[in-house]
Amino acid sequence: MKVIYEYSHLGGSEILKVRFPRHEQEIYDVIRKVQAKRTKISKEKTMKGKKLFNPKDMNSQFKKRLAKKGYRELRDTYTIQIPGSEVSIPGAYKQIDFVKSQVLIEVQFGKYAFMFYDMAKFQYFFNENKADVGIEIVPCHALHKQMSTGVSYGEQLVYDIERLKRHFPAVPIKVILIDVD
Repeated sequence: MKVIYEYSHLGGSEILKVRFPRHEQEIYDVIRKVQAKRTKISKEKTMKGKKLFNPKDMNSQFKKRLAKKGYRELRDTYTIQIPGSEVSIPGAYKQIDFVKSQVLIEVQFGKYAFMFYDMAKFQYFFNENKADVGIEIVPCHALHKQMSTGVSYGEQLVYDIERLKRHFPAVPIKVILIDVD
């Protein structure tokens, strides 16, 4: 795969370049090695029988390659208790796909709500002093059009972050839009 666009929010790109240059290079190396394959046969009404790029396969490749470079899952487990309620809900958690040395990575080939929720998770772990920067790797619009309906695209995420300005997320983030070679 290839990087076609990068967006830096609150200095995310700059933090990676200065403080985590090895991490940044590892991420680019992984992206270059992931191969998108048209192995998903669509059952959707509008694309029935069409061969689409398989997000599960791409996610699996990212997971395997990032794990080889020492990235692991980050999970915080807690009990939910809200003011004025007797209810206590144990076992709730926030989870990030990949972390190494305060660098968080999410690879998102899902619906737009999940892309935006990743921003909230970056904010959570940043507030907990478990992150210095978040990286969101997402498909570009051209790739999204060759995947199942419902998969979102990075241009929408960047557009929305730009309109929220510095208010949310209030954490340094780098958004990387990818496409097939």
